[in-house]
Amino acid sequence: MNKNIYLHIGQDFMIKKHSVVGIFDMDNASGAGTKAFFRRAQREGLVVDASDDIPRSFTVCTTAAGDAVYLSQLSTAALSRRWNGE
Repeated sequence: MNKNIYLHIGQDFMIKKHSVVGIFDMDNASGAGTKAFFRRAQREGLVVDASDDIPRSFTVCTTAAGDAVYLSQLSTAALSRRWNGE
């Protein structure tokens, strides 16, 4: 059994890896579609701020309980290393 089923995205936030749809860089996700996505997610209360600082990445998750967008101060590279167990 894989012991690494959770991803620590910063602060006290752990998310189940199987719920992750994607991990995205905040600097490279500045298009009109992404902005509209964030506005809708904020309106619907789906955004969870898991950072104490300026967010560098966001993780989109979906579960049976609903969708969520987690903001993290960690870079996509750091989250990728954590995903791979490094």
